[in-house]
Amino acid sequence: MGPLAGLRVIEIAGRGPGPFAGMMLADLGADVLRVDRADDRGRPEAPDTRLELVNRGRRSIALDLKQPGGLSVLLRLVEQADALFEGFRPGVAERLGFGPAACLARRPSLVYARATGWGQDGPLAAAAGHDIDYIALAGALDPIGPAGGPPVVPLNLVGDYAGGGMLLAFGIVCGMLEARASGRGQVVDAAMLDGASLLMTLFHGRRLNGTWHDTRGSNLLDGGFPYYGVYETKDGRYVAIGAIEPKFHRELLRELGIDDAPEPLRRPDWPAMRARLAAAFKTRTRDEWAGLFDGSDACLAPVLGLGEVASHPHVTARQGFTEVGGVSQPSPAPRFSRTPGEIILPPPRPGEHTRQVLRDCGYDEDEIGRLLAASAARQAD
Repeated sequence: MGPLAGLRVIEIAGRGPGPFAGMMLADLGADVLRVDRADDRGRPEAPDTRLELVNRGRRSIALDLKQPGGLSVLLRLVEQADALFEGFRPGVAERLGFGPAACLARRPSLVYARATGWGQDGPLAAAAGHDIDYIALAGALDPIGPAGGPPVVPLNLVGDYAGGGMLLAFGIVCGMLEARASGRGQVVDAAMLDGASLLMTLFHGRRLNGTWHDTRGSNLLDGGFPYYGVYETKDGRYVAIGAIEPKFHRELLRELGIDDAPEPLRRPDWPAMRARLAAAFKTRTRDEWAGLFDGSDACLAPVLGLGEVASHPHVTARQGFTEVGGVSQPSPAPRFSRTPGEIILPPPRPGEHTRQVLRDCGYDEDEIGRLLAASAARQAD
């Protein structure tokens, strides 16, 4: 039903941006086949693969790509695919025999997407790294954090998922759209460094025009401006306010009983106003403030824990969580009026659909048996 229905994508299993991109594509209707390692029976930190929610929505075939038999299966699958993406360091896929040249020879219209941290070239291309390293070099880590304190790690949202997985999925879809018109495939180089840097475009512009300061916690959107930040409440929890515009923060101040705030609020007045707001928010609990401001234009929201999100009335009204296989999880996004996304399968066990995929690809039972006996492929128990 999703808008990507009919598109066939091969995901070479990995971590970070790849699984997230695969989830996005599958949620919106693409037939995403996950190629797991034949010896990968689940990671030690997550023995229940059904709870690795970012792997939802696709089938899994387990192959040993170092064996000729496993490689031949992958290249045969490529002949029927619209896109393939992998997350190895530059040159690894070529050494294994399924680099862009080999795959495009089998399927000239294939979109071959490569997700890495540093990109396919440059001095750091072959270096190891993780989300935090890429966003550090992209200038996305330094501005996040309190004044006088160190940068704060924003989970792995900025590099792995926003700058990595989302842009990888976007690049794949763009490539497939172009291939429909030209009949020719191409390589998509999706680097988390590039993506995180792209996310900072607004702030580069503001820095150039003098409205963004390099001192952490001293700007409009980094917690420096008192009407845009997080405040502790009476019960040790927090509320977030984003009342940037005067009409919004005037409503905030009215409910807080502060009627003598300077307007406009000049930068030298920011620390004093932040202290006044902090004292005011300490007088009630988080949920009391949330109830008081419910439906107002003061731009206040309670800071919810992960376990509270699904039961919030607004999230519930929008069916923001979906239960699949007995597990509640965030619903597909964005929403489509005519071709809605859907979670069609729970996260697979590595190799859960190996026999089925091989049959669909044209292998007979004898050939499947030989592949399994040679450990070139594995069917999950």
